[in-house]
Amino acid sequence: MEEKIKAVLVEYSNLLFATEISQDLIQFQATRKDVEGDLTLLVFPFVKLMRCSPVEAGEKIANFIIEKIPEIKKCAVINGFLNIVFSDDYWFNQLKEIHQNEHFGFSKKDSKPMVMVEYSSPNTNKPLHLGHLRNIFLGHSVAEILKANGHEVIKTQVINDRGIHICKSMLAWEKFSPLNKNGERETPSNTNLKGDKLVGKYYVEFDKRYNAEAKEIISLWEKGNFEGFSSTISENYKKFQAALTGKDEKAQLAIHDKIKDLAKNETSLFREAKDMLIKWEARDPQTYLLWTTMNNWVYAGFDVTYKKMGVSFDKLYYESETFLLGKDQVIEGLKSGVFFKKEDGSVWIDLTSEGLDEKLVLRSDGTAVYMTQDIGTAIDRFNDYKHLSGMVYTVGNEQDYHFKVLFLILQKLGYSWAKNCFHLSYGMVDLPSGKMKSREGTVVDADDLMAEVVEKATELTKERGHLDGLSESDRNLLYERIGMGGLKYYLLKVDPKKRMLFNPEESVDLTGNTGPFIQYAHARICSLLKKGAVGKSMDILPFELQAEEKELVKCLALYPSIIDEAAENYSPALLANYLYELVKQFGHFYQTIPILIEVNQEAKLGRLILSTNVAKVIKSGLNLLGIEAPEKM
Repeated sequence: MEEKIKAVLVEYSNLLFATEISQDLIQFQATRKDVEGDLTLLVFPFVKLMRCSPVEAGEKIANFIIEKIPEIKKCAVINGFLNIVFSDDYWFNQLKEIHQNEHFGFSKKDSKPMVMVEYSSPNTNKPLHLGHLRNIFLGHSVAEILKANGHEVIKTQVINDRGIHICKSMLAWEKFSPLNKNGERETPSNTNLKGDKLVGKYYVEFDKRYNAEAKEIISLWEKGNFEGFSSTISENYKKFQAALTGKDEKAQLAIHDKIKDLAKNETSLFREAKDMLIKWEARDPQTYLLWTTMNNWVYAGFDVTYKKMGVSFDKLYYESETFLLGKDQVIEGLKSGVFFKKEDGSVWIDLTSEGLDEKLVLRSDGTAVYMTQDIGTAIDRFNDYKHLSGMVYTVGNEQDYHFKVLFLILQKLGYSWAKNCFHLSYGMVDLPSGKMKSREGTVVDADDLMAEVVEKATELTKERGHLDGLSESDRNLLYERIGMGGLKYYLLKVDPKKRMLFNPEESVDLTGNTGPFIQYAHARICSLLKKGAVGKSMDILPFELQAEEKELVKCLALYPSIIDEAAENYSPALLANYLYELVKQFGHFYQTIPILIEVNQEAKLGRLILSTNVAKVIKSGLNLLGIEAPEKM
């Protein structure tokens, strides 16, 4: 209707405004709930053209559009706002169109440019955790929403399978894994432990030993013993110690952290890990075999977790393959003056003129950093997909600066597509116990958390009953759908930019703004339709819409614009909260308007068909969030 009103106002602008106008001048907004109206037109932009008061201008426009557009029933002017009321026929026809469109809300497939969405992108030194869950569910949902919006979408992840952090878990397993009676070190097969969890165990073990060794070094320094350490180390330590004087507690803690980092870099474990990284980049056979073996353990573990999550990828990238392309780009950029080399041989880019700082792209020993491999990965992707228009990186907001620098470097290297790269920055997930730390082993394991929410969903669903006729396997599948639906919805209903506190019990609650509440509404409608014996293909006959029915049709009619807005803002939260409002609106309709006991058969059929389309949109919207919609709960 907005487009229809715009077209009329533009076509007859000379007659109405005595001049031609553009569509940009015509602005709409939602009508306030305390006044009558289906759409509000802002009159203020036309006042100067019409040379009269806002009320007079509004009345003239109202009379004109009522005459030209039969679907407009009446208008009311309040100050500079024109509240437009659509006819009952208009809303009935809206319902009819929604009912006849199986894919209502979706744009034509592949009608918009190809987009790549990256999410998950785990490290192969630890299992997936709660933070990954928000990342994965967010990225997967954004990909599905973009697809519904008409984009061709490539879902991808880059697996962080190389670097010093990977070498830490490799080294710890090699040094500290106990031998069993057969002389074998720990493996997934002889411990019955998922590969990602086993490798993660040794990442934590490395950090524990690493910190202990650093503590011993600091103890020596405190006694003034710097034997075996360079003069630079002793000078830096003494400088930090002197800086502690007169500082407040927060500043002192920051200085102590610098002392710890200084000591950690001097540990034998860190030196061994660095040596291992150099050997890996030189393709040392023994190091490479160890790396391949342990990474394969992790991949097998990840596959199990992804299956449980219900997510997938179209294309995988590995940093072990793309970092070399990144190094080549750095060498080329060094020749062209994009990068510069320091005295120690390290390579940097100077971004101070852009308000940033100098950024390392290659270490002095020739090994790559994250930025190097991200440059290579981006280029590799655009080489693979010639029609790719842009990329969406789903990464936490602690990496905001990193992506600002990455996109700027790519532009300086001459890649024009870099301007279409977007960092989908999201806030961290906290627990009541505080922030998680992988190195210290205080993360909430993704597998454990998913099992916990399914268990809680099982308990709550059993308490409610209503599962007669379901086999044990069907019940277990239902518990899984409710638990995972609750978890996904809880993590997606919050605006991605906001930090959030996760509460497992709240996530599976059957009341309030939760996934199970919306799933239950879908199941209840399915039960209603079964009792009413209405089929999806049944034609709707004209009937008089009650106010509650009209409001429900209005809510349904918003679905296409919600998908558009969610795609434009990369925000599943907009869709999640729309579904909650739709379910609440249906609840009011269900409690207020008789359906199965309605004696007027046209009205009864119309209400059942209205309910059918509410269920259709709920199921469609939940699917875009990666959530299944049960037909019985």
